[in-house]
Amino acid sequence: MPEETKEFWRWSEKVWRDESIDWRGSRAITAGIDVGSVSSQAVILADGRLYAYHSTRTGSNSPDSARKALNGAMAGADMSQEDIRYVVGTGYGRVNVPFANRAITEIACHARGANYMVGPSVKTILDMGGQDCKVIRCDEKGKVQNFIMNDKCAAGTGRGMEVIADALGVPIEDIGRRSFEIDEEPPPVSNVCTVFAKSEATGLLKAGWSVNRVLASYCAAMAERVSSLIERMSVEPDFFITGGIAKNEGVVRRIERIIGIEAVRLPADTVLDPQIAGALGAALFAHALLKKEQKASAQA
Repeated sequence: MPEETKEFWRWSEKVWRDESIDWRGSRAITAGIDVGSVSSQAVILADGRLYAYHSTRTGSNSPDSARKALNGAMAGADMSQEDIRYVVGTGYGRVNVPFANRAITEIACHARGANYMVGPSVKTILDMGGQDCKVIRCDEKGKVQNFIMNDKCAAGTGRGMEVIADALGVPIEDIGRRSFEIDEEPPPVSNVCTVFAKSEATGLLKAGWSVNRVLASYCAAMAERVSSLIERMSVEPDFFITGGIAKNEGVVRRIERIIGIEAVRLPADTVLDPQIAGALGAALFAHALLKKEQKASAQA
């Protein structure tokens, strides 16, 4: 029987649920679904409190990816979709979440989610998604004031890092750590285009570079590319990074070095994950919108 091909580019799926919350005793169950180009997340709130979340790979079908994410978050809780009073869809495939009551942009949702995770001190957010990067400025309530984005190329995004992981045969979760296991920092690669990444990485290895040195060079190039976008906005502390790349210290620490500002880190013992920021923000919007509907209904 052929050996299963290892998918080095794939982040581990993650499921979390707060067993101390009895969702059946809650007045309002709401959910946020973030269907990204690379991964999809679902977050469930019970009366505005974080109850469960699930992060999974986005497939070829956005509606199916949305269902898979939500089913994963509900798994083991004896909960069905009918128990959820309001759902907000966000992300790349937000208009294709068939059971969503409303769709809201990922820019607004990431700002709201970051505000929940870190607090009102967060003013600048870097969302490094699968196919684009966004720098978002928000106020102390998590409301978007301004943003800029680069969606013309996958370089400097989650997809770009996946290509490198696959090309070098290194699990994506290990890239950040291994990029610092070098004698000295190499120069950034000149081209981080995902189309040529595999051939360029192969060329560097043939030239005598170690795998870790190639990883460091790519992390440095990605950090430079993203930092140029950040500096166009001018960073106002506190600075927080969302998305899967937020978990890649090889990129994060090099960004910090370039812009001269340290990003806020979540506590080591937290259940929160920067990858769920968009879905969390969507769930918070769902909770607020449901309360607004209930208030309007009571006044009618």
